[in-house]
Amino acid sequence: MNASVAVFDAYGTLFDVHSAVARFADALDNDAARISELWRQKQLEYTWTRSLIGRYVDFWEITREALNAALATSGRNDPSLRTALLEAYRKLDAYPDVAVALAGYRALGLRTVLFSNATVPMLMTALAATGLTGLVDRTFSADDQGIYKPSPRVYAAVTESLGVTPADVLFHSSNAWDAAGAAAFGWRVLWINRAGRPREYSWVPMTEVVDLHAALATTRGNTASDR
Repeated sequence: MNASVAVFDAYGTLFDVHSAVARFADALDNDAARISELWRQKQLEYTWTRSLIGRYVDFWEITREALNAALATSGRNDPSLRTALLEAYRKLDAYPDVAVALAGYRALGLRTVLFSNATVPMLMTALAATGLTGLVDRTFSADDQGIYKPSPRVYAAVTESLGVTPADVLFHSSNAWDAAGAAAFGWRVLWINRAGRPREYSWVPMTEVVDLHAALATTRGNTASDR
């Protein structure tokens, strides 16, 4: 694909956002899946709402607000459980294909970059917990711009900081809205469709792949054909 930088979203792409609640499945009984889905839903909703109305707070505060909403909706008022879930979210599990894919991109000569709505401390903690720190060359947060994805400002800031053109970036995200935002800005995009959802945002150019192994294989094939 002639890309020079492989950029990755973090949550849902590299890190399993549902792994925090999964660790407390027994305590939450039948509410576990519902709480986890609602926590993620509200987390995303609040980033978009706060961006649109100009009331920015960082992603850790967003995560806390979203968990409060999820627990309240489920009728759970347990401060100790809330604290434990937040601590678990700091150290989410990585998907099993991630380390191999990151190493593979670096072997192809691409820089590996993490770009997320999360704060840099959140990202550094998550990388360390999963043993991925040494496989990521640079880390960027939308927090630096005071607005969340998919604002064009955040994609532009990363592109400028990397010293590349949009066409040099190969972006990976499991979030269709994030993939669409990056593609609309001009990045080359692979949508890592982990949930097997129907194709969305057909009006922007992105390639759907199932996992990061497939993404890496696609890039390897295109790199070989360019030689």
